[in-house]
Amino acid sequence: MSEMTEVTPDLSSSDWSLDNVPLHAVDCELVRDNEDLFYMVAAASFIEIAADLYTRNLIEYYSDAPEIQEWLETKWQHEELRHGYVLKAYTQHVWPEFDWERAYQGFFTEYSAMCTADELEPTQGLEMVARCVVETGTATFYTALASQATEPVLSGIAGRIRADEVNHYKHFFQYFRQYREAQDPGRWKVLGALKRRILEARSSDADCALWHVYQVHKGSEANREEFKLLCRRLAKELRRHYPVSMAIKMVTRPLNLPAVVNRMVMAPLTRASNWLLR
Repeated sequence: MSEMTEVTPDLSSSDWSLDNVPLHAVDCELVRDNEDLFYMVAAASFIEIAADLYTRNLIEYYSDAPEIQEWLETKWQHEELRHGYVLKAYTQHVWPEFDWERAYQGFFTEYSAMCTADELEPTQGLEMVARCVVETGTATFYTALASQATEPVLSGIAGRIRADEVNHYKHFFQYFRQYREAQDPGRWKVLGALKRRILEARSSDADCALWHVYQVHKGSEANREEFKLLCRRLAKELRRHYPVSMAIKMVTRPLNLPAVVNRMVMAPLTRASNWLLR
């Protein structure tokens, strides 16, 4: 296994794990007082570790596609959990006073009730479209986090996770193309799947995870109005680093638009992306 001996390691390698993340090299003084990064890292660790919930749903949904099932179980789920446990370890190293386990249990109880097979798209091909949206969201989030991070080890971790998420996107997109070749759903249905998943992203996983981090972090001082202000502040900070053009290119790819049309929709989609980050 390759050594992660540098503070900001080579992001091209996929052979990394918690064992070779240099937590000993973390400069806590650079990040400990950055409350925004605390919330983002802790909440992201919750979502990634809960990957087994929606992996089970997907494996059952693709019961007639053993190749997809195998990749989901042996690669995708494994890598998502790896992300979560690395982010958990970083959170506990920098902010040891935060009761991660208690906050995660509250999140898991609420999130497991939300994460059901009923949330999947009506066809397997369209569900691959939805997966492309999810991976676009995670890849661009970690791109922004790597840029925003004031501490080199965290920036390196985010960069590695970003590389994994881009690779996941490529797999889901390739599976979508296979379904499209077998039975093309048409652009309108693809657009509908894109729209549904994008709108759900505004009020689902991230808000749930952030609320439970916030609730445990603040204790008796937690209240919904302050939490809303926190979410707006985090979105504003994230927007400063967010790779909008990367997000648009990734999320529109399943539409297979002609080049001239693609250029025409860039401006309105950029405005929509900014709205989603509010």
